[in-house]
Parts: sequence; structure tokens; C-alpha cells
Amino acid sequence: MSDTIYALSSGPVPAGVAVIRVSGPATGFVLETIAGRRPAPRKAALCKLRAPGGGDLLDVALVLWFPAPASFTGEDVAELHCHGGRAVVAAVLETLSTFDGVRPAEAGEFTRRAFDNDRLDLLEVEGLADLIAAETEAQRRLAMSQAGGALGDLYDDWRVRLTRARAMIEAAFDFADEDDVPDDVSDGMWAEVERLEGEIERHLDRSRGAERLREGLQVVLLGKPNAGKSSLLNALARRDVAIVAEEAGTTRDVIEVHLDLEGVPVTLVDTAGLRETEGVVEREGIRRALERAARADLALWLMAADDDLDTASAPPEAEAAREIWRVLSKVDLGSEGAERNERPSRHRVSVTTGEGLNALVADLARFARDAASGVGDLVASRERHRVHLAAALAAIDDARSEARPLELRAEDLRRASDSLGRIAGRTGVEDLLDVIFGEFCIGK
Repeated sequence: MSDTIYALSSGPVPAGVAVIRVSGPATGFVLETIAGRRPAPRKAALCKLRAPGGGDLLDVALVLWFPAPASFTGEDVAELHCHGGRAVVAAVLETLSTFDGVRPAEAGEFTRRAFDNDRLDLLEVEGLADLIAAETEAQRRLAMSQAGGALGDLYDDWRVRLTRARAMIEAAFDFADEDDVPDDVSDGMWAEVERLEGEIERHLDRSRGAERLREGLQVVLLGKPNAGKSSLLNALARRDVAIVAEEAGTTRDVIEVHLDLEGVPVTLVDTAGLRETEGVVEREGIRRALERAARADLALWLMAADDDLDTASAPPEAEAAREIWRVLSKVDLGSEGAERNERPSRHRVSVTTGEGLNALVADLARFARDAASGVGDLVASRERHRVHLAAALAAIDDARSEARPLELRAEDLRRASDSLGRIAGRTGVEDLLDVIFGEFCIGK
């Protein structure tokens, strides 16, 4: 018999209300002991919570009772909606710890039990984690479609169709000598397999921007020292995030700011100025800057209008980003040399006067929106999903090869079905579970 677990499932205290969740076989006994009764299932009841044996009054709380299996975890579950003071929450948690077989929950343990008891599949678990972490409206919509089970239903439908095709194909050679099994019983199935392959390919194509939407686009600010990178970061973040000084080499490490641009999450990254230097710390900052640029979706190469003309060209290593825009900064300081202000650039900005900032933000928003375009509700949002989908496609492609024996082609379809099953946790995912459930906080 498993332990009964408990945890504070709401936000940090103090708060207006604190929700303490209990799950496991001893939950009913715990309620009867501290609340005096088990309320009617799924109906809130106002109860006095007391320490065991008629002890001190701990709190007056709303109590909910969810008997198994109709609960989040599939076990007996109770929720205690207490007053959100630190002392109240501490007293209730301390009281729960006194029961035999009752212990604090580990991170993600409630959700892990829901998965183990078939209340959630692995896609729904990951969708729930993404929903908790969602910072923008687009992320929320993507996570809701996955947490609601629609994506798992799609993959299950594909698995059922593969299983049926495989059954017909195996019937062709298992019962080849039976008069009531037509010789061409499997022929019609190959057209269905071809249609299914096309559906998976189109699904993968639509999913290409989904991980960017889930993780956020990476936009890196690059340039030589004093190009105005940190000032631009502060202006776009609308707060002082980075230290701004005339001294070269002020920024030694990467600094990140998270923005919401038309519902698409964007991580704006300030980096060390690129130059030759003997300083060990600054050299490490430059190395990290170039490393982030190589992984970036977009790099903004800043050229200060009051600096030398040779800053117009980004070094070759900075060109590793998928796309690079040249931005002329400090245009309010460049009037003494008109040719400097005329250097080719996509944007001209001044943090001091505000010139060009709105246009830059609008362009970044368009870039983010275009990068996430085509992402619908039912898409593979993680690299893990796409790896298994690609494996399923490869197996289906093998199965459609008429040069292979029919027995091997049927085995190829089984491999494709297994790959789809791993996405939702139907088969072969034990090594992933600790990693996935480790994404959750205590109490979820």
C-alpha cells in the first residue's frame, strides 16, 4: 500500500487562502480525525480542524472530499482550504505529519500518481507543466490543447489505424490457406497507410515553430563595447536591468529579459561587447556572447552612430545566428558626421530621445509572430515528440517498400505504432518519468 502524501498546493504564504492537498489511502481517516467527518463528495463543507484526540483548534476551513477513483490522482483526495497565514499553514502541516503512513509529497508526486493511475497520459502531464509555466496567451492556448488530451487522442487514432492495417496484413500471411480470407485482404490497407503517412508529415511541418513558442524566441544583442546594447535592453524592458556606463567592458555576462510580444514569448539577451581583450573574465563573457548568438533566432548588431565607421560590419562568428539585423544606435549623437548616420541599417534608434524604438518593437513583434505562424492547437510542442514522430514516419516508409517481405513490413508498422505510443507514455518511457515529473513544483 502506498503512502498518503500531503503538500501546500497553492502559492506561498501569507495569502488570503491556502490550499493543502492530501492524497492516498489514509486520506479518509485523516479527514475524520481532524475535521470530524468526510463531507459529501465534491461538495465544500465548513469544518473545524482540530489536532488528533480533540486537541487545539487549528483553523476553520472549507474541506472537499474526492473519493477514488474520481479524483485528480485516482486515489482518495482531500483539499483543505485554510486561512493563508504562516502559523495556520504550519500548524495544519505539522498535524498531518503526525499520522502514520502520511508524509510530505515530493515535487510532481501528485501528478505522477495521476499518471500511474491512468488519470493522465504523458502528453497531458507535459501540457499541465507547460500550462503552469505559461507566460503569454499563445503559450496558454498551446498548453491547454495538450493538457486537455486532444493531442493524445490524435496520436491514439493514428495508432488504432496502424494496428488495423497491421492486422489485415498479418491475416494475409497467417491465414493464406484459408478459403474465406481473400488474397488481396491487405491491398486496401496500403492506401490507408499512405494517407496516414501524409497526415503525420503535415503534422510535423505544422509543429516546427511549436517549441519556439513554448520555450520563447531568442533575440541576442551584439556589438562592440559602448554600442548601446545595455541601454537598448533597459529601454525595451522598460526598467533598469543592465548596468550602463561609458567604461568599456561593463557587461561581462549575458543578461536576459523576458518579453511578451503579441502573445509570443521573446527572451532578449544582452551580451559582452566584442573586442580583443586580455582580461580573462571579459574574454569568457565574449565567448558566451558568441555562443548565445550561434543559438539565437535573431541577432541585433548594434552600431553606435558616434563610433568609428568600421563598426558597421559584424565579425563572421556573430553571423552564426539564424538572422541578423543591423541597428544604428545613439543616432542623437551622430550629427557631426553625417556619413556615419547613413550606414546601412534596418533600424535607427536613440534611447535618449526614443527615436525608432516603437518601430523596432513592432518589427520584433512581426518577427516573433511570423516565427510562430502555422502553429495550431494540435502540434508537437517538444523535441521528444518530434523525434518519435520522425521515427514513426521512417518505419512507415520502410513498411511501404514492396521489396521487403510482408512479414517485415508488418513488423515495420508495429515499430511505427510503438513510436507513437511512446509520445503519450503508452510504452517504453520509464527512463523519462523522473525527468518529466521533476518539472513540477511541490504540491502539484
